[in-house]
Amino acid sequence: MSTDRPGPPKRVPTLTEVVEVGSPEAPAGQPAPVPAAATEAAAPAAQRAVPELNEEQIAQRVLLGLQRQVDAIVEQRLRAAVTPALARLTDALVRELRTELASTMREVVVQAVAQELSRHRRR
Repeated sequence: MSTDRPGPPKRVPTLTEVVEVGSPEAPAGQPAPVPAAATEAAAPAAQRAVPELNEEQIAQRVLLGLQRQVDAIVEQRLRAAVTPALARLTDALVRELRTELASTMREVVVQAVAQELSRHRRR
């Protein structure tokens, strides 16, 4: 049983790539000839699809792109700078809390032993 289905494509175009579709008469890999009327009709449509940008709109787009890049770089560098400082602070806090907890536990044990000794003496 042989199938006449073609295999997978050798190359898949990206979403930003213009792909020309060939007609059945055109050899594989070559685009089909486009009628002149279709080309002329497509040109005004393409011009209408791309709005004209003035200097202020272009500046806004550039600034927006730069702002995104700056935000990403600042966040990355801030994380890199703050992470070690937070680790040191966390370690110091843990040490301090352990010391405080040990002191509190000693006080609680001393009080509990004193109460227990007091109960035994009363008997």
